[in-house]
Amino acid sequence: MLTGAAVCPQPPLLIPAATGAPGPRDAELERLRTACHQAVADLLSEGPDLVAVVGGAAYTAQYPPDAPGSLHEFGIPFTVGGPRPPGSSGPCGPTGTPGSTGTPGSLDAAGTPVLPLALTVGKWLLSRAAGPVPAVWWGIASDAPAAGCLDLGERLAALAPRVALLVLGDGPGRRARGVPGAVDADADRYDDQVATALAGADAAALAALDPGADSRLFVAGRAAWQVLAGAAGRDAFAGDLRYRAVPFEVTYLVARWRRR
Repeated sequence: MLTGAAVCPQPPLLIPAATGAPGPRDAELERLRTACHQAVADLLSEGPDLVAVVGGAAYTAQYPPDAPGSLHEFGIPFTVGGPRPPGSSGPCGPTGTPGSTGTPGSLDAAGTPVLPLALTVGKWLLSRAAGPVPAVWWGIASDAPAAGCLDLGERLAALAPRVALLVLGDGPGRRARGVPGAVDADADRYDDQVATALAGADAAALAALDPGADSRLFVAGRAAWQVLAGAAGRDAFAGDLRYRAVPFEVTYLVARWRRR
């Protein structure tokens, strides 16, 4: 049963190792990081039996619990997680997880699957939280149909008596591909739709998001948000939208859902 969720964006710049020299937008990045860390800390404070981490990927697949995340594809020497030494203890996924529709594609030099960007950010966020927590890691195909996303969410929510969901994804990024600072009415409308749904814990509104807008508006979070909708189902949650901004011409949203 889903007991709560935290929704965070997935930009590499969320991880300090990616920012390099201090810049004029450091204050905004710190505000975003603080909102994400607090949302995750609040999620874990509810004592879940399991955290399901979901974010966009090339295709839908479950990743091993010890899969590392990295920013090497961005030219940044940053790695988080990885196999534990023999005999060590730590979080691991349960048996009976939903059937994978693919296998993780990127492998490191040792042949271990490497997490996609969204799950790398999720692993970094969890690594800063107090204490280990059992977790499962799922990449969801960016072009996954709504029905598949909803089904995965429903299956994840059934993995344990108390499941917490950490959802990673960005809103429209089309502004970053146009004229910086230019008005984009379509992106603004999409932002309003998602922000209202997250603030109101409206699973039906998330489920109704149009996958066709993903490529048109360069949305990286729709599939993961619809996994949340599937996990929540028709149960009642209280929503709290904690951050909404477009600091780099891409929409970032941070929210918390708690079971009523």
